Amino acid sequence: MGALREESAQRGIEDRIDAAWVWDRIAKAVIFIGGISAIVFVISIFIFVAKEGLGFALFDLDKSQFFGSPAWRPTSEPEPQFGALALMAGTASVTGFAMLIAVPFSLGSAIYISEFATGRKREYLKILVELLAAIPSVVWGFIGLTIMNPLIIQVFNVPVGLTILNAGVILGLMAAPIMTTIAEDALKAVPDGYREAAEAMGATRWQVIRWVVLPSAKKGLVAAILLGVGRGFGETMAVLMASGHAINLPTSPFDSVRALTATIASELGETARGSEHYKALFTLGILLFLVTFTINLLADILVRGRKGKKA
Repeated sequence: MGALREESAQRGIEDRIDAAWVWDRIAKAVIFIGGISAIVFVISIFIFVAKEGLGFALFDLDKSQFFGSPAWRPTSEPEPQFGALALMAGTASVTGFAMLIAVPFSLGSAIYISEFATGRKREYLKILVELLAAIPSVVWGFIGLTIMNPLIIQVFNVPVGLTILNAGVILGLMAAPIMTTIAEDALKAVPDGYREAAEAMGATRWQVIRWVVLPSAKKGLVAAILLGVGRGFGETMAVLMASGHAINLPTSPFDSVRALTATIASELGETARGSEHYKALFTLGILLFLVTFTINLLADILVRGRKGKKA
């Protein structure tokens, strides 16, 4: 009987090992398919956008007008005008203003969470930051349209509150959570030995942060800022609702502007497929894709460089 029980127990162990091996293989296959799918989707999107607009951009589009003229009149007769300068300036101005707001808030929050908050306070703050990142962009746009718009009109005595200032504030608040999370990870990656060595030499907490922690984490902090810039360039709905959607070369924060993403979102659904206007919108998409891809690539290189140096 004892031998039978041992044999049965051994067989049960072997069955559990076989089952675990099967589930391990399944999990690896699912993860592999998920990773490959993400790459395939990105490449497919780029191929689709390039197929629709690259030929027009290379052979039919007037490059000097596209990059040098603010006149975006794709339906004008007899000659449509595809000047994207005002759209690029609008996108850059909104994103730049957003970074003026997001960078101090996100870095300050990251420093406090990483260096000062402890225990449950740190966990609660991290959860709140992640919850802010989960708010849909249309909700932020609604806030800009219904709350920020009359507030800007009242405070600054301007006729319209849908401006660079409005869109920049909203976009800065949207970009700050992801920037805070990445910056906090970069600060926590600094070895504790650096802090302890500085404190052993008599440095105060702020001196440790200013002269030791921030320089050691600068690549990760720059990567966080670049990802925030990429988020700003790629945002659509909130910018469309809060910026005024007017084609202007901005001269002040109280000017209404139109962004590249907002132009594509508002015009593509009403454009005849295969027309010059349709292809010009995809050319804007190619430009936007290249800009955001370059920014995200630089951020990824900086993050990888920081991790490799740490290793």
